[in-house]
Amino acid sequence: MIKISYKKENLIKEIKIEGHAFFAESGKDIVCAAVSTMATTTINNILALDKNAINYEIDDAFILISNKDNEMASTLLETMITMLEELQSNYPKNIKIGG
Repeated sequence: MIKISYKKENLIKEIKIEGHAFFAESGKDIVCAAVSTMATTTINNILALDKNAINYEIDDAFILISNKDNEMASTLLETMITMLEELQSNYPKNIKIGG
């Protein structure tokens, strides 16, 4: 199961994504692909607007995004969480989001 946690004060401070969905075999897992795509696209969009807005780390089955108190980055990260929540509603056995 993919586990997603985030820290929010006024702004989204951090998002951590860990694990595998195990929806299908490696290379054919649409849930893992969707989560990876959402995270990578969000990171790239933030960096295109402000290269200093976030720090991030991506490894096998692990993504950590840390916001440097940037309001725009927080808005895009909140949008990503909303998209992930929609994915969770369709695949509740494969993805879990907690605040």
